[in-house]
Amino acid sequence: MLLSVLSRNWWALAIRGILALLFGIMAFGWPGITLGVLVLLFGAYAIWDGIFAIASAITHKGKETRWWALLIEGILGIAAGILTFTWPGLTALVLLYIIAFWAIVTGIFEIIAAFELRKEIKNEWLLVLGGIASIVFGVLLLFYPGAGALAVAWWIGAYAIFFGVMMLGLAFRLRSWERDVLHHAHPRAA
Repeated sequence: MLLSVLSRNWWALAIRGILALLFGIMAFGWPGITLGVLVLLFGAYAIWDGIFAIASAITHKGKETRWWALLIEGILGIAAGILTFTWPGLTALVLLYIIAFWAIVTGIFEIIAAFELRKEIKNEWLLVLGGIASIVFGVLLLFYPGAGALAVAWWIGAYAIFFGVMMLGLAFRLRSWERDVLHHAHPRAA
C-alpha cells in the first residue's frame, strides 16, 4: 500500500530532490556567500521541503498507519525555516544547531521509511543513504560548529546535492515500478 501511494506521487520526491540539488549548487556556486544569506536559503528550502512532506502526509492519511512520521518531518522542516526568518539575528552557532537537529531527525525518519519500503521494493538503499547522509551531516555540524562559514557552506552544499541525487534516484525508481505494475495489470492488446 505504501509503495503504491509513493509510486503514484513519485513526482513529489523528485521535486524535493530538485530543490535540494538547486540549494546545494547555489551553496557551491557562491563560495564567498555569507553564512547569513546561506541561512536564509536554508530557511526557504526547509519550508518548501516541509510543505511537500506535509502534503505527502495528508495524502497518506487514512491509507497508511505511519503517515504521521511525514507530518512530523514536515512540521519540523517548516519550524526550522520559520525560525531562520523570524530571528535572523541568532548567532550562527545556534542556527547551526537548529540545522543539525533538523538534519538528524529528517535522516531518522527517512531510514524508518526505507525499512517500511524494504518489504515492498528492492533497492530501498537510496532512501537509507539519504537518511544516513542527513544524520552524518547533522552530527558533523554538532561536533564541528566552529568551522568557518565557507566550510559550513560546502558541507551544506555537499549534503544537499547528495540528498537531492538520492531523492531523484528513488523518485525515478518508484516511477519505473509504477509503470511496470501498470503494464502488467493492463497489458496492451497485441
